[in-house]
Amino acid sequence: MIITVVGAGRAGSSFALAMGRVGHQVRLIHHEELDLLGQPDLVLLAVPDDAIRSVAKDIAPSESYVVAHVAGSRGLSELGAHRRVGLMHPLAALPTAEIGAERLMGALYSVSGEELIDEVVASLSGRAIRLSDEQRVAYHATASVAANHLVALMGHVQVLAESAGLSLEDFLSLSQQALADVELLGVGRALTGPASRADMATIDAHLAAIPSSQRSTYVAMANAAFELAEQRRLASYA
Repeated sequence: MIITVVGAGRAGSSFALAMGRVGHQVRLIHHEELDLLGQPDLVLLAVPDDAIRSVAKDIAPSESYVVAHVAGSRGLSELGAHRRVGLMHPLAALPTAEIGAERLMGALYSVSGEELIDEVVASLSGRAIRLSDEQRVAYHATASVAANHLVALMGHVQVLAESAGLSLEDFLSLSQQALADVELLGVGRALTGPASRADMATIDAHLAAIPSSQRSTYVAMANAAFELAEQRRLASYA
């Protein structure tokens, strides 16, 4: 398949590298280089979400190619007047082109539109799911929490660690163990710590010890842990 990827950032570069490795003829261009579009079967827009509509508008409609985007929360309407349209959003973090290309192989993809999109996903050994517009936004919100918010939480850990004279690296194995426990046991059974046993004295001591700038984040996460602990308690009586 001949594919032109528009957008040479982390996502576009990841897609171009991955699709090239499985045999597609791939051209990677910047959004200002639409005159270099060529004669593709697929034009894949890997541009910022808010730019999809304007970039799509600058591409001449044609029955000879599908125009698709890779945004998780946006639907087919972003592609305007194009009749052959699609979307394919990977449930994968793409921090660099090399790492991203590896993660795109075998990933889960939210797809919509032309069947050609399913063919591209299959060529990447991926699994395609089709969601309604309402589902898609909730799906993307969940993906943001699972990846972006987890990284932000690690930023919280880093500040707390440094306030204690330690480093983030000292706590990464503990975080990895907790994630492994979630996979093995489920969220409820994996929960440990003072919130899980309603140990308010320890939580109050924590709040007194940590930097004031971090207390609201700690309280928010402790409240979430309290809710999990309560759900676990109620489930045990069900």
